Amino acid sequence: MNTKDFIRLGVPLGEATRRATDFVTKFILRGGDKTRLAEEIAAILANPASFTKDPLRGDFARVLLTAPPPPRAEPAKYRQWGEGLESEAVLQMEKACLLPVAVAGALMPDAHVGYGLPIGGVLATDNVVIPYAVGVDIACRMKMSVLDLPVRHLEHKTDRLTRAIEAETRFGVGAFFEERRAHAVMDADWSVSPITQANKDRAWSQLGTSGSGNHFVEFGLLTTPGKVGNLEPGTYLAVLSHSGSRGTGAAVCDHYSQLAFRQFPDLPSELKRLAWLSLDSPEGNEYWAAMELMGQYAAANHECIHREVAAHLGAEVLLQVENHHNFAWKERHVIGGVEREVIVHRKGATPAGQGVLGLIPGSMATPGFLVSGLGNPESLHSASHGAGRTMSRKSANEKFKWKDVQRFLRERGVTLISAGLDEVPMAYKDIHAVMDAQRDLVTVLGQFDPKLVKMAPAGERAED
Repeated sequence: MNTKDFIRLGVPLGEATRRATDFVTKFILRGGDKTRLAEEIAAILANPASFTKDPLRGDFARVLLTAPPPPRAEPAKYRQWGEGLESEAVLQMEKACLLPVAVAGALMPDAHVGYGLPIGGVLATDNVVIPYAVGVDIACRMKMSVLDLPVRHLEHKTDRLTRAIEAETRFGVGAFFEERRAHAVMDADWSVSPITQANKDRAWSQLGTSGSGNHFVEFGLLTTPGKVGNLEPGTYLAVLSHSGSRGTGAAVCDHYSQLAFRQFPDLPSELKRLAWLSLDSPEGNEYWAAMELMGQYAAANHECIHREVAAHLGAEVLLQVENHHNFAWKERHVIGGVEREVIVHRKGATPAGQGVLGLIPGSMATPGFLVSGLGNPESLHSASHGAGRTMSRKSANEKFKWKDVQRFLRERGVTLISAGLDEVPMAYKDIHAVMDAQRDLVTVLGQFDPKLVKMAPAGERAED
C-alpha cells in the first residue's frame, strides 16, 4: 500500500501516514493476510482509542487521536470572478479547496499562478494559518496620500517630484537607509518570534524602503466625482505606493513555511506549499504574532515614505487611504448556512467588507481605483488587488523593447524614472476588464492616473 491508498482510505497526511506504513510493514512481516489490510486500517480509523494499547496497532492508533483530517473528498465551495483565467491558477484554487482545513474560497479576476495558492486566491480555513497562502511578502500593501499641491506640478515641477521620491525611499533587493527612519513600530515587541528578533536591525535599516518586483512609488492625478471623507469632488495631485515587509517578512515566511512542510512531509506535491500551522500550536501562534508584527511594519514603511515625501515637498495631506493584501484575518462568515469564525487568507486580494476603502492599481500607464467594498459574502468580502499579470517576467523581458515601451508611455503622458521590462503595462491584464468583472465586489469612488513612476531598476528583482 502507498500514500494514495492511505488517502483513499481516509488516513490523515503527515505522521499518521508514516505510522500507517510502519503498521503495514509489521503486519506483513508477522504473517498477516495482505488482503485484509484495508479492513484492518479502516477498523483502526473508525475507533483508534480502542487500539492504543495494541502492540502492533498502537503507534498508528495513538497518532490518529491527534492527527488532522484527511483531504476533502470534494473541494470546499468557491466562486470565480472573471473569464479566461489561467487554467493553472484555477487548478491551484481547486486543489487548495481540497485541503482538509479548507472551508470556503474565492478567486479574483486578476488571478494568476502563485506558489501554492494562486495570486488573487482567497481561502478560509478552520483554525489554521497557511504561510504560503499569506505569501512571501507578508502584508504587502497599498497607500495613497492626496496632497494640497497644484496638479500643474506634474507638468512643471517634475524634477522636484522626482527628487522627493529618490531622496525619501530606496528601491531594490537589500535596499536600506544609512540614516535610519524613526517610527514607533521599532519599539514594538520584536521578540514575538526568534526570526523577527534576529532581523530587527535589518528591518530598521530597511524602514521606509520600497523593495523590488512590482513595488512602486508614483505621483498622479486622483479624480473623485463625489465626496470621499472630507475630500470634496475634484482632481488632485496624489502619491501612491506599493510595498510590503521587505527582507524580514520574507524570512518569517521562509522559516514558518519550512516548519509547516516538516509537519506534513506526506502532503501530495501539488499541496506541499499549502502546509498549515494550527493556531492551537506554539508554532502557529508564533507565526501569527510575527505576521501581525510584519503588518505593522509594512504599514510603517508606507507611513515613513508618505511622511517624508510630503515633508520634502512642504505639502499637507488632505486624505489618506491604505490597505493590506498578502495577509490572514480572523473573521466571521456564514459557511454552509452557519456563522462562524474562520481564518481568511487573501493572497493578492483586497479586503472589501461593506464600506471598507481600498486601492486597486492598474499598471505604470493604466489607471488605479479608489474603491469601497460591497461586502459580498461569496467573495469572503474580498476584491482583486490589481490588474494581474498576463505573462511571466521572463517572457516580458524577452518580448518587449524599451523604445516601444517609452513611446507607449509618452502617448499616455507618463514619465518613468526607473523600472524593469518585466513590469511594462503590456505584461498586465486590462484593468478596466478586471474592474468590470467585480462590480458586485466594490464601488469605484475615484480614479488614479499615474504620471511619474519609479520602480526598482532592471536587475534588482528577487524579493517578491
